[in-house]
Amino acid sequence: MNLARFVRFGIVGVVNTGVYFGLYLLLRMVLPYLVAHVIAFGLAVVGSYFLNCRFTFRVKPSWRSFLLFPLSTLTNFVITTTGLYLLVEHLGFDQRWSALAAAVVAIPITFTVAQFVLTGREHPAADPVEGRARSHQEAR
Repeated sequence: MNLARFVRFGIVGVVNTGVYFGLYLLLRMVLPYLVAHVIAFGLAVVGSYFLNCRFTFRVKPSWRSFLLFPLSTLTNFVITTTGLYLLVEHLGFDQRWSALAAAVVAIPITFTVAQFVLTGREHPAADPVEGRARSHQEAR
């Protein structure tokens, strides 16, 4: 695993989680918590795509990867939604903090899937000249 890339992914994740959580709290004031979660999550995915292309994986955004990126977060969505539901409905946790706790659990899985979607492989080849990982297209 490329440690620098994982750290950048973590930074993007923190920013993205803050955006998601802020939107979730605002939307929860006027919508049921699960509806607020779905809308906030969708908006955060769009922001996450562009941040991960530019900052984390340093690849050029494309319509293909933009359309595939939400599929890469499907696992994240399932984990966070299921976790939120279980924490609130079955364990009695506060709706505000349960969303944040559920999001943290999905981070390592989301990294692996996002890397695959945006670079074309799970473990991209290192570029010895630039000291960065090459995208699938560059490696050809």
